[in-house]
Amino acid sequence: MEMTILFIISFFLAIMETAIPYLIKRTVVFGVTIPDENTRDRRLLGFKKQYSIIVSCFSLVVLVGFWVWGMQANPVDGQLFLVGIALPFAIMFVSLACYVYFHARTSQLKRAEKWGEDSRQVKISDLSVRSQDEMLPWYMYLFPMLVTLGVIIYTVLQYPSLPDQIPTHWGPNGQPDAFTPKSPASAISTLLILLVMQAMFLMINETTKRSGIKLSATRTTASRIRQLTLRKYTSWFMFITSILITMLFSFLQLSTIHEGMFGEGVMLIVPFVFLLVVLGGTVVFAVKVGRAGEDIGSESVAGMADFDEDQYWKGGLFYFNKNDPSIFVEKRFGVGMTLNFANPKGYLLVLGPIVLILVVSFVI
Repeated sequence: MEMTILFIISFFLAIMETAIPYLIKRTVVFGVTIPDENTRDRRLLGFKKQYSIIVSCFSLVVLVGFWVWGMQANPVDGQLFLVGIALPFAIMFVSLACYVYFHARTSQLKRAEKWGEDSRQVKISDLSVRSQDEMLPWYMYLFPMLVTLGVIIYTVLQYPSLPDQIPTHWGPNGQPDAFTPKSPASAISTLLILLVMQAMFLMINETTKRSGIKLSATRTTASRIRQLTLRKYTSWFMFITSILITMLFSFLQLSTIHEGMFGEGVMLIVPFVFLLVVLGGTVVFAVKVGRAGEDIGSESVAGMADFDEDQYWKGGLFYFNKNDPSIFVEKRFGVGMTLNFANPKGYLLVLGPIVLILVVSFVI
């Protein structure tokens, strides 16, 4: 079962990494801004194709190799876990290496062809687009938090009947494989971590809602659709993920409070279904957002181009713009949002919950 789970995670990752060049917006190629009239250049299309072929072929080789090795070598759990964890990292490393190479090639091509140098760069704003934003309101994220608080209260009431050893980790078979001595803090430590994660989802949703909506001057309608779709599905994806995590953690907590309440089959299938739903949802999210607005044609005017923000993107991956108050912006390579690393509030928002989780994990 452990091998199957590790294989599925790596398989989904391989699909996502292979498809990335075709899921980002048309006017950004490997992190480089490309004028709309040049996006169909055969060399750029060739770069995308080469990237996908390299990543897919490498992924296929290592996935097949992992499965054959696992079936024939009968590795012990420790070996299987280490190799299975190394597998997605290997896929991501090759993907990143290909990205760096094609980012450099794309940047070089843009400079050589002098794309956009003779065009007037334009920024536009649409005050009405905010009224069309369908991100979820903040209070929706309180629902899973209330459920967690209810489970905490129930745990406190059931504290005398809890086992002397509290599970802190569950293996791929759904059975606990790490424990800590019973105490008031350890009894609810997992739920405290869950609360921190839920609060982080809420804060990310709110800061994303307040972040700027950037529209393209040459593809205004298409960019409006893409931005609104990205924000809507990001909000819903985080909310559904929060609900699923709450259900999983609550299930595990109840199995601790009432030992034997769920059979081994249920303990095995619930985390597995959770994994499949999250991975499947990630693919749906990427496709929905990646293709949003791409069927709408250009509205460009001769001599006009979008404002080139390449100077603010380090390597096309990391956004540093002190003049942009947004905490989150759309990724240039990948689907979703990334931090504006020049805004210190972003560090607090992301690192704060991580520090709290580490404190709960290692101190309590």
